[in-house]
Amino acid sequence: QVQLVESGGGLVQTGGSLRLSCTASGGTFSTYSVAWFRQAPGKEREFVASLIWSGNTINYAGHVKGRFTISRDRAKNTVTLQMNVLQPEDTAVYYCAADQQGYYGVIARNYDYWGQGTQVTVSS
Repeated sequence: QVQLVESGGGLVQTGGSLRLSCTASGGTFSTYSVAWFRQAPGKEREFVASLIWSGNTINYAGHVKGRFTISRDRAKNTVTLQMNVLQPEDTAVYYCAADQQGYYGVIARNYDYWGQGTQVTVSS
């Protein structure tokens, strides 16, 4: 069973960039899929991006495609979300999630493991 630890959140101005990282402890991602979700105050948790650790499949939500990039570092057992051209509507708590069966879709409840979340705030 892996534990997920996110890092890299913070405060940035509109148009700026942030880089989030999700590291697995207590195991490796091996056959997992790994995703990023976000949740703004008063809103439901929404899918941002995902990848299959052992393959080439990557999935993005439409509202971040072209601005955000999800990638993996096998040596560090880490998944990174590079966020560019940030907008105030990107403000949320960002969560890393993983599924041992390799699900990489948009439904949050299908993911087995979750990190504690990291705050991203974009000021206007």
